[in-house]
Amino acid sequence: MLSTETPSNQHPDLDLYATADLVRAFTEDQVRAANVVHAAGAQLSRAVDAAVPRIAAGGRLLYAGAGTSGRLGVLDSVELFPTFSWPKERAVALLAGGKPAMFAAVEGAEDDRAQGAADLRALAPTQNDVLIALAASGATPYALGAIEAARAAGALTIGIANNPAAPVATQAEIGITLDTGSEVISGSTRLKAGTSQKIALNTLSSAIMVRLHKVYGNLMVDVHPTNAKLFRRAIALTTRATGADEAAARRALEACGYRVKVAIVMLKRNLDSAAAEAALTAVQGNVRAALKA
Repeated sequence: MLSTETPSNQHPDLDLYATADLVRAFTEDQVRAANVVHAAGAQLSRAVDAAVPRIAAGGRLLYAGAGTSGRLGVLDSVELFPTFSWPKERAVALLAGGKPAMFAAVEGAEDDRAQGAADLRALAPTQNDVLIALAASGATPYALGAIEAARAAGALTIGIANNPAAPVATQAEIGITLDTGSEVISGSTRLKAGTSQKIALNTLSSAIMVRLHKVYGNLMVDVHPTNAKLFRRAIALTTRATGADEAAARRALEACGYRVKVAIVMLKRNLDSAAAEAALTAVQGNVRAALKA
């Protein structure tokens, strides 16, 4: 039996717990998810270093999974645009069963390896693309089919699984094992197995974006403002990065279409919007390099 499916021996009388003890059992177990991802740091670092050159050359981040794992891939993909202004067409998630499976289980979809391969091939993968395939069991046929098709196209494949020596990890070029073990509720991998995958995805995609100059210091300077909260955040980021007052930051942002990186270079180098944008373009969007030019 897979470790993720093995009944936990820590809480055999879970249904008898007082509420405070019940909550504590869940939260204590979730802490293990973070520790497991932390222990996989070397594998995650290898994945980031392998992915960055391909993405920088024009590749896409592709995700593939089923159930909770697939939905987590969708979540990571859609958050890259507002967070880092990452083009939506360069973060594409495949979910077994298609879009309807985001909201309701599509029975049997995860067992279709051929469909996983077909869905991946439909994206016309190239050697610059990076596939992140996820499966708590590590043996989900849909994810394995996507890996097979991606490898055939020469794309980089990263497999994330929650059981040791799982096919999703061993058949990918870079395997990341998050050995979270038994769940508090036996077999419910939406619990700490899912949490560990969410942390791993956050780490992978965020680290890739940092390497692609989407962050200045630790500031989210490539944010794409789409609502009042994000417009306020853009102003706050600009004032923090430049030391300018709010009025000056707002003027610079309005002049450059609320692009925080451009506003920073405008204010710190006393340039207009066009000149600041040109300075950034010359150094592939690297704010530090643009400020030194």
